Amino acid sequence: MTNMVKPLKTVTPVLLMAFALLMPTAAVQAQTNEQPASDPLPKVRMVTSEGAIELQLRPDVAPETVDNFLQYAEDGFFDGTIFHRVIPGFMIQGGGFTRDLSRKSTRAPIRNEAKETLPNLRGTIAMARTSAPDSATSQFFINLSDNGFLNAGVRGPGYAVFGKVTEGMGVVDAIARKQTTRKQGMADVPVEPVIIETVTVVDPEG
Repeated sequence: MTNMVKPLKTVTPVLLMAFALLMPTAAVQAQTNEQPASDPLPKVRMVTSEGAIELQLRPDVAPETVDNFLQYAEDGFFDGTIFHRVIPGFMIQGGGFTRDLSRKSTRAPIRNEAKETLPNLRGTIAMARTSAPDSATSQFFINLSDNGFLNAGVRGPGYAVFGKVTEGMGVVDAIARKQTTRKQGMADVPVEPVIIETVTVVDPEG
């Protein structure tokens, strides 16, 4: 019976040729399996009575929080609300009350997405909440300083940062200098209302 095992000298070149033919296919396969380039991070423009603030959001870190904020923005929810709490050296807070300090009705609260990798640094935007970790709805704040005690794991679950100011930090600082008072049982309310006129998504093609 004929031996079906070919001599080594014959087999080796055949194997090398087969391997060489497979290499381009493998390279194409590797390119196909690579993750596509990530979409540009969304930006929003917040026009206030003190000027405009541009924010870059981080859905890669806090997807539910960003979706929540963008939905409120697209619904026009923030239009006509105010920065109702202003504490120099700490933060400015808004997104929940009208200029007469009426609280707006919101959607259901969201999960707290605070992460140690995205800390509460000066110029970041984070979700305001009650003492319950998963209670944030529409209200947000912009940090005026590095507020490390608000970070996840420092004094509990922390406050979820979901973006940062990219333009208009001077406007934020101007709001922080506003004289405040106590009004309708609320502290640190600007004497002259600081109105959020519009919050719109910036076209990336711009």
